[in-house]
Amino acid sequence: MAKHKKIFLCSSCDSQFSKWAGQCPDCSEWDTISEQKQPIFSDKYSGYSGVLSEVQTLSEVGHTDELRIKTGLAEFDRVLGGGLVQGSVVLIGGDPGVGKSTGLLQVSGSLSCRMPVLYVTGEESPQQIAMRAKRLAIPDSHLRILAETRIEHICAIAAIEKPHIIVIDSIQTMQVADVSSAPGSVSQVRESAARLTRFAKETGTAIFLVGHVTKTGDIAGPRVLEHIIDVVCYIEGESESRFRIIRAVKNRYGAVNELGVFAMTSKGLQEISNPSAIFLTRGAEPMPGSVIMAIWEGSRPLLIEIQALVDESHAETPRRVTLGLEQNRLAMLLAVLHRHGGVVTYNQDVFVNVVGGVKVNETSADLALLMAIVSSLRDMPLPKDMIVFGETGLSGEIRPVSGGQERLREAVKHGFKRAIIPAANAPKEKIPGLTIIPVEKISEAIAAFASL
Repeated sequence: MAKHKKIFLCSSCDSQFSKWAGQCPDCSEWDTISEQKQPIFSDKYSGYSGVLSEVQTLSEVGHTDELRIKTGLAEFDRVLGGGLVQGSVVLIGGDPGVGKSTGLLQVSGSLSCRMPVLYVTGEESPQQIAMRAKRLAIPDSHLRILAETRIEHICAIAAIEKPHIIVIDSIQTMQVADVSSAPGSVSQVRESAARLTRFAKETGTAIFLVGHVTKTGDIAGPRVLEHIIDVVCYIEGESESRFRIIRAVKNRYGAVNELGVFAMTSKGLQEISNPSAIFLTRGAEPMPGSVIMAIWEGSRPLLIEIQALVDESHAETPRRVTLGLEQNRLAMLLAVLHRHGGVVTYNQDVFVNVVGGVKVNETSADLALLMAIVSSLRDMPLPKDMIVFGETGLSGEIRPVSGGQERLREAVKHGFKRAIIPAANAPKEKIPGLTIIPVEKISEAIAAFASL
């Protein structure tokens, strides 16, 4: 018979200890440590009961063609890699009020017209969901609603209803009876997600999970949550902005960092099929410090505006402020600009902003950022029909980036006539209507800018 030993588990951070303490040493929370029993088996197989899985070679494993379920929002399908895969688990995270529940309610209403959909709410009542659906004019005659927080009950009801899609709003409100900690704790979130994932794989049901985020922007709960599931998407957007961006940071069925752009309206999230156009809205006259760059998001290029403001600093330490870019990279590029471009900014405050609330993670924005800084510092605007992209190295060289031809074609489509790009990205054949200015060093880019 299996024996048990005593362990003490923190319900907040899931840390294990050999003895009880009033305060958890790892997360510093009080009164969260409780006693748990852990079985000890006399032999390593004595705790097993069941049927062993069959070992196969990969060639013996049967496979079926991948079927994608269209959600009704083409931009969302792009983020998912072409549509929703049967048996997949998708986590949607974002700040409060950014549109997680609204977007999934729209998707649920659209899918319910074609297949059984079960919307499980743990935060709102069915009446509140119905009021929002009516306000957004979402089809609701076939959408099934369940107000429940117990994972065992949800799986039992889903086994009877047999939905093709399940929406869990939210995973932080779910709980498992076997776990003694409160809903939203590390243990509950982890176990709830694991059981829902197991249900999805066994039945082929696709599941959406709504996840809250912490003040640092990470999904609340254990980090292992993002490893359990198949797709992790974040909804980004400022509360005062009408635009929302859905970004895939993990996707087992598609490209990572794929981007979908939406506008939040009175009818919910409305997709924007040509996102470059909304980020290129500028004044009639060119302004210093404003540069259009071409970044690569997922599987397509995106044209966005980057702005820089350089002003004399009156503080002992000049300020370096970035919105949409990594601040450490700005400090590095300013050092490169000083050493290899001869442009001094150590006595200047530098403010950088990516228009539209887009977060740029790739290095192709380096050259555009430096040109924006030089433009603001010298009070010299760049032509409105110019686009800039390229990576900058520590020795001042301009490195090529991936997808150069696609970026240039996207620029031509939006009426741009000139481009400062890495020499290695220069096309072999001339692109009609586009003048290419290839550069190999940051000094060449500054000289080309001064001659415009």
